[in-house]
Amino acid sequence: MANSLNSHFFVVVFILSLLAFSSNAQLSPTFYAKTCPNVQTIVSSAMRQAVAKEARIGASILRLFFHDCFVNGCDGSILLDDTATFTGEKNAGPNRNSARGFEVIDTIKTNVEASCNATVSCADILALATRDGIVLLGGPSWTVPLGRRDARTASQSAANNQIPGPSSDLSTLISMFASKGLTSSDLTVLSGAHTIGQAQCQFFRTRIYNETNIDTNFAATRKTTCPATGGNTNLAPLETLTPTRFDNNYYADLVNRRGLLHSDQVLFNGGSQDSLVRSYSGNSAAFSKDFAAAMVKLGNISPLTGSSGEIRRNCRVVN
Repeated sequence: MANSLNSHFFVVVFILSLLAFSSNAQLSPTFYAKTCPNVQTIVSSAMRQAVAKEARIGASILRLFFHDCFVNGCDGSILLDDTATFTGEKNAGPNRNSARGFEVIDTIKTNVEASCNATVSCADILALATRDGIVLLGGPSWTVPLGRRDARTASQSAANNQIPGPSSDLSTLISMFASKGLTSSDLTVLSGAHTIGQAQCQFFRTRIYNETNIDTNFAATRKTTCPATGGNTNLAPLETLTPTRFDNNYYADLVNRRGLLHSDQVLFNGGSQDSLVRSYSGNSAAFSKDFAAAMVKLGNISPLTGSSGEIRRNCRVVN
């Protein structure tokens, strides 16, 4: 009897430890409660100014966070500049001439350092700034687990190979998200981030000129600013209805075959995600709730904690 109780106890403890490990229990919303109690106020104040100046910046910061977390985890590696002796991720295909918002993170870092120096990581600043940008554009809020440390390294090759591209098909997207511990449902809800932001003509030209699962009026409108040749960097909003407001209209666009990128429309094209897309298109509360939960999951990808990495003084260079 004692033996079976002991083994039962061991199994329970083992399961609990697995759960703790899988949720990265070392991250905590109260990580800076004593060492930098004002950090959240400092970040939200700077983000309020940045979004007031340019609404698009909320989407740009969110994209930085996504591209950071998909390469070696949420470690601030995307913020590192290239030098003569160091190759970062900024010039990888998915980031070159399109990743933006670095100056906003620099400003926040300067403000945070003035209040509590060498304490808060750039990785955590990026996580908080992402949440605040979404809230400022009308999206959901969530509690951000903190305690990430900053990478001393980066990987341009991983950025080139592990960040899903705008021409990806559904099976590729599902497998790329699965490799980061994210489900197909996570993929569909996180793609709802495309309710804000813009894309360059070069990334949707093939869709508007060659694809058939597209609303013809929508395609015609997009062709006016995205010619068959040239104009590669001309921008169009990722969502047609409320492009600077964080809501569920992205899914309404997909149902109406107005997804701008190939990788958007594949979520609603007779495949496994159709029913979830339809559900989110009619239920903004469900989308908001699931998006917030998926963002916490995204932010939990392989963080550096404890004595790994460092707390960068300047987000662009290792100490």
